[in-house]
Amino acid sequence: MGRRGLRVCSILVCAIALSSCTGLLATSGEPVSQMVTSTLSDPKTFNYAFNQEFPHVFLRTAEGLVSENSETAEIEPNLAESWEISEDRLRIIFTLRDGLKWSDGEPLTVDDVIFTYNDIYLNEAIPTDTRDILRVGESKQLPTVRKLDERRVEFIVPEPFAPFLATTGLPLLPAHALRESVETKTPDGKLKFLTKWGVDTPPDEIIVNGPYKIKSYATGERVVFERNPHYWRKDEAGQQLPYLDELVWQIVESQDTSLLQFRSGGLDAVGTSPDFFSLLKREEKRGKFTIYNAGPAYGTTFISFNLNKGKRNGKPLVDPVKSRWFNTLEFRQAVAYAIDRQTMINNTFHGLGVLQNSPISIQSPFYFPPEKGLKTYDYNLEKAKELLLSAGFKYNNKEQLLDAEGNRVRFVAITNAENKIRVAMLAQIKQDLSKIGIEVQLNPISFSILVDKLSDSLDWECYLLGFTGGNEPNSGANIWSVDGGLHSFNQKPPAGQPALEGREVYDWEQEISDLYIQGARELDLEKRKEIYGETQRLTQEYLPAIHLVNPLSLGAVRDRFQNIKYVALPDKFWNIHEIKMSEED
Repeated sequence: MGRRGLRVCSILVCAIALSSCTGLLATSGEPVSQMVTSTLSDPKTFNYAFNQEFPHVFLRTAEGLVSENSETAEIEPNLAESWEISEDRLRIIFTLRDGLKWSDGEPLTVDDVIFTYNDIYLNEAIPTDTRDILRVGESKQLPTVRKLDERRVEFIVPEPFAPFLATTGLPLLPAHALRESVETKTPDGKLKFLTKWGVDTPPDEIIVNGPYKIKSYATGERVVFERNPHYWRKDEAGQQLPYLDELVWQIVESQDTSLLQFRSGGLDAVGTSPDFFSLLKREEKRGKFTIYNAGPAYGTTFISFNLNKGKRNGKPLVDPVKSRWFNTLEFRQAVAYAIDRQTMINNTFHGLGVLQNSPISIQSPFYFPPEKGLKTYDYNLEKAKELLLSAGFKYNNKEQLLDAEGNRVRFVAITNAENKIRVAMLAQIKQDLSKIGIEVQLNPISFSILVDKLSDSLDWECYLLGFTGGNEPNSGANIWSVDGGLHSFNQKPPAGQPALEGREVYDWEQEISDLYIQGARELDLEKRKEIYGETQRLTQEYLPAIHLVNPLSLGAVRDRFQNIKYVALPDKFWNIHEIKMSEED
């Protein structure tokens, strides 16, 4: 699992607290409508090319050619008013809206699109993770972007690639503000762009195209956004959007502190974890807020065993005795049957969760449900024991599980100690597996150490973690590609390290990897669903990951907000430009 993917995953599971809206007075004496949100950490950059975090300021300040409607999952026009796709599916021509402007009033044109892609995202001299998002298919080639006329721009891809249209939602950047930094080097020979728009940049120098622009930033305290006066959207009555004058992101160090601030009135909305739900539900009417339920959260939580048979400097990554257990299919299936996931929902999630049987999010249109034939592992201790005995394991007179050579079956399971929910889940798994004679040694560790184990040293036995998710399965291609940076259960060494001796790739593992490439090439939606359905069938049959449960996506928002469209996707306020205060406020 790569560092970036794990970092994003951890931040998401920590959760974004939502927001509040209070009336303040501007210096002119006019009332200001303001929404206050909380986030767990300071922003790391104001330059999207270098962004590696979530949430980030660009959710509010930046837009691209298209956007995803978080209610319908449809790709919709954004800065581009329309597009045409060629019959061979290798060309997309976008037509920009007329009269677009940047936040400083300068025109936003096709030249900005060309600059953003060719001079920044596709520029090998600029180290941006965004470039990997733009790579197409098995070849990993980059698209070609060229100007057709003053309103039209053409993207050419090397092969048909279904997810590519959604990729063009990447934020556009202003050529008039950034071109000089891309073309100029500092005395030490580095591009000036590499240090452009850090968090110490005066906010009025940050030029954006989203509904809000940065007004101020105080380290460790807050980020304040104000309306972009040149934002392109208007409502049906012709009123300039967004409705709210300001947004404030309070930087709050923990979910517990966010809850306290919400209950005391400092915040008017908060992400509602299972621990908080019953407390907030009792206060809902008196506190004049509504708890929204958007259904199962996107993403997955699972345990995985280290299936890597490779050696480094002649030493196996995994103890050969334990490696034989982990690589025995019946062992993994027995573990899956022995985990009481419904009790996990009832206890750890206080009933506010659902069973997860797939690496694809339940809310995705590509999710393949059990009722269509997906294999599931309902709690069944007898079935678990039968599988173990059939695979040559045995029990001693203390009902402890031994392998065929008489070795006691025990392993170390890790998770990130900062996540209380995950630690509690792992504690239950320890108890559950003891009922089939397996001893689990819990080792919650810091997230940074865990990342190193999974992506660098490859020294681990079992972990419990999660991946973020969305509607597009290809966002998980890096997980399931046999050479992917997040292919953690059988990870190849990171770049710059020598290859492992004896690493083996299973036939089913390669098949899943190939199907992800095939699924991205297929443009027919129903055929794509069939392909990704097959990937889910294989992952559930061979269990490189044993999926557990997912929480419900819950959030409390004060009733003085209107137009709330609360969704399960990470950006709960995806329609921020439409949210406004009720008339009485």
